[in-house]
Amino acid sequence: MADNKDNKPKQGQINIELDEKVAEGTYSNLAIINHSVSEFVVDFVSIMPGTPKSKVKSRIILTPQHAKRLLKALNDNVQRFEKTHGEIKDYEQPPIPLNFGPTGQA
Repeated sequence: MADNKDNKPKQGQINIELDEKVAEGTYSNLAIINHSVSEFVVDFVSIMPGTPKSKVKSRIILTPQHAKRLLKALNDNVQRFEKTHGEIKDYEQPPIPLNFGPTGQA
């Protein structure tokens, strides 16, 4: 019989599982960001051309500390991506009127 000790995380490690549905991911081309004193809320939306209505596909709620760590991790990864693949070209998007309340956009 195989030794099951190898399947247990070592001290200081976290065993993270990824089920098939979550592994498929969710496409988003718009992020709407709100915050309060205690949390950041990031709503991911997919807007399709010619469609006047869309729905939030996923919502992530973060502590301010985790939001700052996520910002740093994204920045580090974008820098590594651009070093390997070249600069990511950004472009001005026309303002999109959102009926969602006060928001910040990313």
